[in-house]
Amino acid sequence: MGQFSYCTPLKTRDFDLSNDEGIDSFRSMIYSFFDEHGRILPWRTDYTPYDIFISEVMLQQTQVERVIPKFTEFKNRFPDFRSLAGASLDQVLAAWQGMGYNRRAVYLRDAARIIVEKFDGSLPTDPRQLHSLPGIGSATAASIAAFAFNAPVVFLETNIRTVYIYHFFESVTEPVPDSALYPVSELLLDRLNPRKWYSALMDYGTVLKKSVGNLSRKSTMYQKQTPFKNSNRFLRGAILRHLLKGDARTAKKLSSFLQTDTNRIQSVLQTLLDENIVIKRGAAYHIAK
Repeated sequence: MGQFSYCTPLKTRDFDLSNDEGIDSFRSMIYSFFDEHGRILPWRTDYTPYDIFISEVMLQQTQVERVIPKFTEFKNRFPDFRSLAGASLDQVLAAWQGMGYNRRAVYLRDAARIIVEKFDGSLPTDPRQLHSLPGIGSATAASIAAFAFNAPVVFLETNIRTVYIYHFFESVTEPVPDSALYPVSELLLDRLNPRKWYSALMDYGTVLKKSVGNLSRKSTMYQKQTPFKNSNRFLRGAILRHLLKGDARTAKKLSSFLQTDTNRIQSVLQTLLDENIVIKRGAAYHIAK
């Protein structure tokens, strides 16, 4: 029998997690939805470790609809860890254009180099080793392990939080911490097929958000997105697009092109320098190698 101790008074939606029948009933509901409405995604074709690694990094801060075409393009350009590891940064950034958060492209290339040099081109299976790779947090490491290797690990992300808050924390008025959601996730996890379970759960959460809203806003982990237009993130992308054209640019020229104060351009360029995305020769900036 499943053991679950509620951290706060909860209103459940027809599922009693204090017994096996309630747990099985919830899983059956999720799987029934998935069998009828599950998404067909290119990285789910055969769940290769490389496909999962690339897709999980892309999905960190980008919606599935935007990732699908870019994933296919990126994989055609860099079909495996070795080809990605051997690419120059400008090649990877050019392939990444349109995805935003360009730092992820740097992390991908750098992680690929570590995987080739340290693990002979094979993605490690241990979430702790995955977590040690550039740009891979603990949740992403666990999701990669679950999808690439069918590992029965527990992790949370926005769609999963939406599902559990909707069904088990709807009546809670205060923000719900992950410490309350983890026991639910661990209890409900299908340890015989975590890959299918998480696929089904995420797809259900995606549809649920369209009908009831993004309930992950009730999570303590929720962070409101700042406006993109004219943000530093917007300027980072614009600067990189100019530099990827191949010509070196000074801060003054970039300021003129982007019609933005030179001091602000220099501030953004400094962050790109600090992250080893660009280099400076004299007064001109270039994409790093």
